[in-house]
Amino acid sequence: MDFKTLKIQLGESMAWINLDRPEVRNAMNAEMIRELTEVFDWLNSRDDIRVIILKGNGAAFCAGADLNYMKEMASFSREENVADAERLSKLFRTIFFCNKAVVVVVHGACMGGANGIVAAADVVIAETNTKFAFSEVRLGITPATISPFVVQKIGNAAARDLMLTGRRFSALEAKECKLVNAVAEQSELIDVERRYVEHFLQASPVAVAECKNLLRMVSGFSNPYDAIFGRTSEIIAEQRISEAGQEGMNAFFEKRKPNWQ
Repeated sequence: MDFKTLKIQLGESMAWINLDRPEVRNAMNAEMIRELTEVFDWLNSRDDIRVIILKGNGAAFCAGADLNYMKEMASFSREENVADAERLSKLFRTIFFCNKAVVVVVHGACMGGANGIVAAADVVIAETNTKFAFSEVRLGITPATISPFVVQKIGNAAARDLMLTGRRFSALEAKECKLVNAVAEQSELIDVERRYVEHFLQASPVAVAECKNLLRMVSGFSNPYDAIFGRTSEIIAEQRISEAGQEGMNAFFEKRKPNWQ
C-alpha cells in the first residue's frame, strides 16, 4: 500500500508505522486520519502481523490537528463537522479495536487529538522530554472524540485535571496517571520497545486477541458502534460551530487571547 503521510515497514510478525509529516510536527489532517485508519485495518486483517509499532518522524510524535485543517473545520457546517468528527472517531476505534498488540512510541510533543491515539493503544513508551496536553478547552471546545478512550485508560479524576485545565504535562506525569506505560531516554527507547515486542511474541496471538476483547468487554467498550462514539462526534461538531468554539479558533489563528481571558 502507498501512503503520502505515513512510512510503513514490515518485518517478521511486526509492522512499523511512522507518521511522516515532519515539516508540521506530524500534525494530523484529513489525509493522515484516513491513511492511519486504512493501514490499521489492513494490518489487522493480516495473519502474519502480531505487533504494530507506531512512531513519528522528525522533532515530535504529533502536534495535534494541522492548522490548515483546523481552519477548514472552522468554516464547516454542522453536518460537515459531524462527518469529519466521525472519521476521527473511527481512527481511534480502529486502533482500540485492533486485535494485534499496538505499541506507540512518542517523543517531542503529543498534543490534542494525538492523545486519542495514545489512549487507544495497548502500550505507550515516551521519551523523557515529551510534552503532553489536552489543549482543547483553551480553544473553546472539548476533547470529545478522544474522551471515551482517555477516560477508560486514566480514569475520571486524572481526566478532570488534565482535560479541564488544558495544561501541559510531562512524560513522567503521563506515566503517573497511566496514559504512558514507560518513560525512557532517547537512547533507551529502542531497547524498551524491543522488550515489549519480545513479551508480545512470546504470547499466543489468538490469546492476545481474545484478551484484548475481554479487556474491552469489562471496561464497557465491546462494540465499536456503541452510541457513545456517535454522540461524542456530534458534541465536537456542535462545539466547533458554537460561539465559544469560533472565538477560540479565531483567537488562535489571530495570535490573540480569546475573550474569556
